[in-house]
Amino acid sequence: MTNSDYAVVITTTDSEDKARTLAGAVVNEKLAACAQVYSISSVYQWQGKVEEEQEWRIDFKTRSALVDGLSSFIAEHHDYDEPEIIALPITGGSPGYLSWVSAETRS
Repeated sequence: MTNSDYAVVITTTDSEDKARTLAGAVVNEKLAACAQVYSISSVYQWQGKVEEEQEWRIDFKTRSALVDGLSSFIAEHHDYDEPEIIALPITGGSPGYLSWVSAETRS
């Protein structure tokens, strides 16, 4: 596998509990090898006005082949009207870590 065979999928939620629950469900389903959950401050346009909120970001490490399934899973289990779901290719990384991502995700 090349490094382009891997991706990080990002989403946000409005609470730490929701973020941890979603992260655990995704990892349990083997759609991602791991998920990092952390607090962020978001500034965004919504329905014609600028909003500022604390959110919880989740970065999922996965294989590119699983991005569509992971994105669908996030959309189905998310409570936002329009959740952020962004996939970024991994263009570099340690071979050992990337092999671990492969081993811990669906075949």
